[in-house]
Amino acid sequence: MASEHQVIRCIDDARCEEVLYWLPEDERPDEVGNYRNVSGLKVDPAKIGGAHIFRPWGWLVVLIVSERVKQALEDEGVTGIQFVEV
Repeated sequence: MASEHQVIRCIDDARCEEVLYWLPEDERPDEVGNYRNVSGLKVDPAKIGGAHIFRPWGWLVVLIVSERVKQALEDEGVTGIQFVEV
């Protein structure tokens, strides 16, 4: 069964350490304008709304959870997860 997840356009480019986009000279016309790399990810809380589990649009390699979900996972003793404030 395929998993579905919410994707929210919430990356705060100005607050990230570094944001790189695919450019025409990268010779990837299918990717031009999309994120190529995001370092020090920061999100804009105003764009998240009430979401508790989601992926940021354009950078689907991370899964973001709310503080409430993080606390619930920690309370249950779930291991193998690394939490980084964004």
